[in-house]
Amino acid sequence: MFYVYVIRSISHPKRYYIGFTENIDQRAKEHNEGKSLHTAKYGPWQLAVYLAVPSKPKALDLERYLKSGSGRAFLQRHIF
Repeated sequence: MFYVYVIRSISHPKRYYIGFTENIDQRAKEHNEGKSLHTAKYGPWQLAVYLAVPSKPKALDLERYLKSGSGRAFLQRHIF
């Protein structure tokens, strides 16, 4: 399985990050340990939502969509 996820900063609640991984638990841990350049200064993070996708190309397509303007609008309407 491949996962597309959204994490939200606990200390800066308006900040969130969209990503892709094969190991959701390990990746969330890495974000909270400051191992990601894009999320290090806004930690700690909590997992807001994740979707399991059976194929890598479809998961990457979904990640790309969620990072687009309409995908971010979708997240604002339905998740945040």
